[in-house]
Amino acid sequence: MLHELSIENLGVIESARLTLGAGLTVVTGETGAGKTMVLTGLALVTGGKAPTAIVRSDAEVAFAEAIIDVPEGSDAAALLEEAGAVRNDDGTITVARTLGATARSRTVVGGRQVPQAVLAECADELITVHGQADQVRLRSAAKQRETLDRYAGEDHLATLEEYRATWASLAEIRGELERMQRGADVERTAVRHLRDDLDAIAAVKPQPGEDGALSAEAEVLQNAEEVRRGAAMAREILAGDDPATVAANLDAARKALAESARHDPTLAEWVAAIEGARFAIEDVASELTRYLDGLDADPARLDAVLTRRSDLAALGRRLGRDVDGILAYAAEAAVRVAAHDSWDERLDALRADVARLEAEIARLASALGEARIEAAGRLGAAVNGELAQLAMPQADFGVVVTDAPAGPYGTDVVEMTLSAHPGAPARPVADAASGGELSRIMLAIEVSLAHGLVREGHTFVFDEVDAGVGGRAAIDVGRRLAELARTQQVLVVTHLAQVAAFADHHIVVSKSTAGLVTTSTVREVTGEPRIQEVARLLSGQEDSSTARAHALELIEGSAIAR
Repeated sequence: MLHELSIENLGVIESARLTLGAGLTVVTGETGAGKTMVLTGLALVTGGKAPTAIVRSDAEVAFAEAIIDVPEGSDAAALLEEAGAVRNDDGTITVARTLGATARSRTVVGGRQVPQAVLAECADELITVHGQADQVRLRSAAKQRETLDRYAGEDHLATLEEYRATWASLAEIRGELERMQRGADVERTAVRHLRDDLDAIAAVKPQPGEDGALSAEAEVLQNAEEVRRGAAMAREILAGDDPATVAANLDAARKALAESARHDPTLAEWVAAIEGARFAIEDVASELTRYLDGLDADPARLDAVLTRRSDLAALGRRLGRDVDGILAYAAEAAVRVAAHDSWDERLDALRADVARLEAEIARLASALGEARIEAAGRLGAAVNGELAQLAMPQADFGVVVTDAPAGPYGTDVVEMTLSAHPGAPARPVADAASGGELSRIMLAIEVSLAHGLVREGHTFVFDEVDAGVGGRAAIDVGRRLAELARTQQVLVVTHLAQVAAFADHHIVVSKSTAGLVTTSTVREVTGEPRIQEVARLLSGQEDSSTARAHALELIEGSAIAR
């Protein structure tokens, strides 16, 4: 139940605070006075979209706040508890939306900022809002099916959710199977080429880094004599048989300096340095000796190296890769070939999955169809019972469920029909119902849905549900809204005096202009002001004595009728 709604800087409303009670509350006012802004404020606190254009032109921030009952044990209570919302002392929850003309909007529930989607999910369980757009949606087959599914109950909705998940899985597996079947020939050709490439790679057996190592070895083998001559000369100069080698000269220098170091100890450091240099030279000479001993100038080895490099080059040209790239390609190709080897097994597995899911779809679709047919009968009877109280006693409303090819929502087509009077053929609601009749049908459906589907104290909001209705039918609409308000909180925006007369609480939105600024005020009226407002709705002249007398008659008559 909605206890209070406060709005600031929404459209023409600068500031308003509505205290809402149980029963039927009507909102009236002249066209353009700002009744829509009241609904906009309500939409904001129920998680609706927040267009910045609704912020008053002379304000930076618009604000909407509501105090709402959230029943213990409800899904909404669980969601809010998970979000960290804190209840007021009386168990209610305070919801606030702030909308900036240039800044980001904020949603605060129970003192905790939450995503707008969380608020919307909670509000769906607590408040149901219907406007003229819902009448348009009632003309669509999808909306009619959705309405019947809601009426069928929670077990049916759970089966529908299971069906939709199964349908999505089936579509995914069918797609994969189709892709595999469609690409089978292309894949076989590609794998055949991969096998040929793998055979060529296996014949050569390239090794990581092999091309670089062979290139270096070939360079040495092709210039073996020149390499040998240079290495031998260097060894001879460094530490050969000649008494004037580098090692011999360094040793002579060490000895000469060592004699001098006997008299000047500071030279000892240099003596050690020369001796270290001699040892290094002798080490290099020894390494050159081992290198020369191992130097292979065998022409056969050079031929083998060149042949190997040619084989690797040919393989590289074929595959367009160097040795490392060839090895990476071989690993990827092997995986793809292995997968192709199990191609038929994969196809068989996918076909088995499709058959299994198709059987499951058939089972779930049958359950959905049976539940819809049963619910269609109940909904038709319930709506006809409501229409009898809405000045449509001769109308025959029906819900027809027919078979259709399987789709994402089952194998049923749902169509709501109307026979306006006895003997008239049943026709689709969209064709058979006038605007006023469609309004009453929507109200009858909503009341039917309310019985058993929502707990007492739920809030229903109707925006001009009486559009296209007048005369006696308008009185019947008002009476039925009042009856619904015995167990639920009902808020109605109306232009009809016949509906307003049944209100437990009557709120008037009125506008005034001061210079270039237009503002609206929102107030609850009782007694004489209420009679004047009902008179205005009747005749457009609240000071007309005739209209006032009629208004008083309507108000008193509605009290008796309830």
